[in-house]
Amino acid sequence: MTDAVNIWDEVPDWGGIGARRLARGAAGLGASIWEIHPGGDYWRHFHHASDELLVVLRGRPTVGTLEGTRQLNEGDVLALPRGPQGDRTITNDTAEVVRVLMISTNIDPEVAEYPDSGKVGIWIGDEGRFFRFTDAVEHAGPE
Repeated sequence: MTDAVNIWDEVPDWGGIGARRLARGAAGLGASIWEIHPGGDYWRHFHHASDELLVVLRGRPTVGTLEGTRQLNEGDVLALPRGPQGDRTITNDTAEVVRVLMISTNIDPEVAEYPDSGKVGIWIGDEGRFFRFTDAVEHAGPE
């Protein structure tokens, strides 16, 4: 058995949410713990390569998916498949901090879409960049 190691990285507060995350783990798995402050939200997005599993550790987050909006309870688990069918947003409409564990398959490379902002994020290894769909250019072909 491998010894347990604390390899969680601090992530800054991004306007109502904060996190501790493990970028990569065993067998390509990764995990993030997200804290969503009252009135905060975990922006709408979906991944093209990785599947995710949301586990509610604390509070009652509201999750919006293509199937509608519902409030989850502590201990609830929600599968978020890759592709547009995994489109979601997580908000905290309560007066208490919400904490969720996100477990991911961490497929590399990864592309995530943020439909509300028109952004796309692309990660290859530990390097990631964000672009707007309006920045798209035509493929010029080989020269």
